Amino acid sequence: MGVTAREFFESLPGRAAGKDTGGLAASYVFSIDGSGTWTVRIANGEVTVTEGDAGGDCTISTSEAVFERIVAGKQNPLSAYVLGKLKVHGDVGAAMKLGKLF
Repeated sequence: MGVTAREFFESLPGRAAGKDTGGLAASYVFSIDGSGTWTVRIANGEVTVTEGDAGGDCTISTSEAVFERIVAGKQNPLSAYVLGKLKVHGDVGAAMKLGKLF
């Protein structure tokens, strides 16, 4: 089994430290069916994660299984979106920039 959604979000700030976020300043709510909800904020090169929905520029919703496949590199996020397995509400452009972080 790969990384769970909880493990992914709990370790994200440390893994993102030192990565070039390309001036990205946005906030995202990840609603992962079967796992929970997390808010990720990126500002001034720093990534913070809080559990729950604290509001964001966009909300990304998917199942736990699809999220874990995306994180493991076994599922392309764009194809998951096109197939309706991943939904984005709000600023789709902000969601497209997430590749810099992951």
